[in-house]
Amino acid sequence: MRAHGVRPELRTLEPGRSAASASPSAPRFEAVRSGGGIRIDRARRLVSVDGRELDLTYMEFSLLDHLASHPHTVHTRDALISGVWGYGHIGDGRTVDVHVARLRRKLGPAHRGRIATVRRVGYTYVPEPR
Repeated sequence: MRAHGVRPELRTLEPGRSAASASPSAPRFEAVRSGGGIRIDRARRLVSVDGRELDLTYMEFSLLDHLASHPHTVHTRDALISGVWGYGHIGDGRTVDVHVARLRRKLGPAHRGRIATVRRVGYTYVPEPR
């Protein structure tokens, strides 16, 4: 194991490439395609909806990326505060609500349903609109 804790045999592969064909000098591609018109590119921290790039803040991107990485999982507001903002963040569920509202507005009418509210609990990401 290396001093920084990353094992050299564990690395991100480009879609369609096998571990045998990957080389350490190969570019790392960590884009997540959520399908249905939403594309999240983690490496460049960009989100596009139906080919249109969104202007997201750092936290809006982090929140959407977190939700989309765990589709159909219900996240409580407290879990999102600690998972996205970090354990040292002082805030409440209203912080999450405000960021979700901004994300929904930026996703537009065709995709705002991707972030579904689970009443009295939190939020979940739905890969396909309802």
